[in-house]
Amino acid sequence: MPPHRAPPDYPQLARDIRDWAAALGFQQLGITDTDLGEHRAHFLRWLDDGFHGDMDYMHAHGDKRYRPERLIEGTLRVISVRMDYFPPDAANAEQVLREPSLGYISRYALGRDYHRLMRKRLQRLADRIRQQAGKFACRVFVDSAPVLEKALAEKAGLGWIGKHTNLISRDAGSWFFLGEIYTDLPLPLEPVETASHCGTCRACIDICPTRAIVAPWRLDARRCISYLTIELRGAIPLEFRAAIGNRIYGCDDCQLVCPWNRFSRPASEAGFFSRHPLDAPDLVELFGWDEATFLQRTEGSAIRRIGYQRWLRNIALALGNAGDVRARQALAARRGSSGELVDEHIEWALQQHDKRNSSVNPD
Repeated sequence: MPPHRAPPDYPQLARDIRDWAAALGFQQLGITDTDLGEHRAHFLRWLDDGFHGDMDYMHAHGDKRYRPERLIEGTLRVISVRMDYFPPDAANAEQVLREPSLGYISRYALGRDYHRLMRKRLQRLADRIRQQAGKFACRVFVDSAPVLEKALAEKAGLGWIGKHTNLISRDAGSWFFLGEIYTDLPLPLEPVETASHCGTCRACIDICPTRAIVAPWRLDARRCISYLTIELRGAIPLEFRAAIGNRIYGCDDCQLVCPWNRFSRPASEAGFFSRHPLDAPDLVELFGWDEATFLQRTEGSAIRRIGYQRWLRNIALALGNAGDVRARQALAARRGSSGELVDEHIEWALQQHDKRNSSVNPD
């Protein structure tokens, strides 16, 4: 018979887990239980209001999203981690947004796909815990299952959910990714602060180009530029096209204006540095890519998930908002050759150019 193994010293194991996480490149780790009762009502109201748009997967899985023990049977604790991602080598975000000839890509997508990178690191952490604690149940998540990751991170003491619905840390702002390990290990819990420190500030609400933050802590995804340029598969509604400006993949406005991000730190993980580069790309050049070039330039990137057609759709709108001769020429050159979805947005973009020209040169 194998020798009897004494149960782990759980307080010491929790301290070791924090050390191992830091060695793997995670900037912070917290541990929480599975009680998400306070967040359940908010999530269900969000669904009832239809704020999830076409993200039907938010309705799936019943109560597993806010009851972790139902998603993974036997779960007692959730280990929540964060990893800073703001690329230190990226062009100044505000300057790119002010230059209509350039395309703006959300800073989280400039490096390697965080899903893969963080999942591998979390799995290494889980393996290290297993070496110390022996056999135990666990599962790793990085935005890959019905998990209320921001709610869990808040309960674990990593920060508070801000009025823009992103997690904010007093020490690190909001430029970070989250990941989780669900486990049946009865790790000790420590008192954490979960109070909001947004105060009377409403900078994120006021800056949103499409007024997607309809009230503090109330985000209508159907109006959000990140949803419109990434999640939405069909045509972008007319009412939002001009407001999107030159944002071709996601939007960072609510984070760029958040005063807590003066405490944020650039990524130390080289995988999150800018690649190819796409931190200040020329829109006309991007619109000239064929599909093979798109696939090659977005290899290993989260950008690839939207596919070539939606990539062109988004750039067509940005070129319509650009208003220069090069933009109009690029739109006209691709007219009628890229499929119905892209053509619809090209036609709108060309109409925008015609309207501007007619107002400048009236008959």
